[in-house]
Amino acid sequence: MMKILITNDDGISSPSIIALAKWAKKHGEVTVVAPLVEQSGKSQSIDFHKSVEIKKVDLIDGCEVYTMNSTPADCVRFGITGLGREYDLVLSGINRGYNLGDDIAYSGTVGAILEAGRLQTKAIALSTDVDSFEAAYTELDNAYSFIKDNGLLFHASLLNVNFPTVKSKGIVITRQGGMFYSDEFVRLEDGTYIQVGEPIQSTDTDLSVDISAIQNGYISITPVTATKTDLLAYDKIKSIKQ
Repeated sequence: MMKILITNDDGISSPSIIALAKWAKKHGEVTVVAPLVEQSGKSQSIDFHKSVEIKKVDLIDGCEVYTMNSTPADCVRFGITGLGREYDLVLSGINRGYNLGDDIAYSGTVGAILEAGRLQTKAIALSTDVDSFEAAYTELDNAYSFIKDNGLLFHASLLNVNFPTVKSKGIVITRQGGMFYSDEFVRLEDGTYIQVGEPIQSTDTDLSVDISAIQNGYISITPVTATKTDLLAYDKIKSIKQ
């Protein structure tokens, strides 16, 4: 039986993580470690300057569930290192908000799977539009079967999956696109600022790009990597003598 660790960045109270855990029980033994409160935009950050509260809770039948007052990456760290366990798969999501293009650099959902990769564990991030996760939930079997049947996790340890808000036209393997959300600082009445952004509608029809695939109604599966080394540059300059 597979051993599966589940987390998210929307927090333990999000109905989408409960739905994901119930779905995952069909495929193995499920442990959930999720942030106590929303941790969107925390990327792969961790808390090591202060203590954090971790509690075991009775929330999902048939699952061992913990809340952690920290980030998604820390939840993965506790699930693997803190509990001293090995998992066959880490699932992060279902995030209510797309994680596409350059913006995945900020994503706590994707940050969780990058941390799983650092800890030598295969992982999948799952995201959809902010307003609903139901369409994505109905597509989980289809997407997971595609991943298994095509051996995607043998070729790539980390996958970033995004679901459209309606029944998909199909599944495509994609690469990371550019900017998906606009950036704006808005000054509030009290003199403080808040950052806001809206999805940028693309006219691109290149289905090999994650943003275009989603905006054209396809499930997007992008292999991602935790390494920050520019391998193309490395190959070109490694022979330079010091």
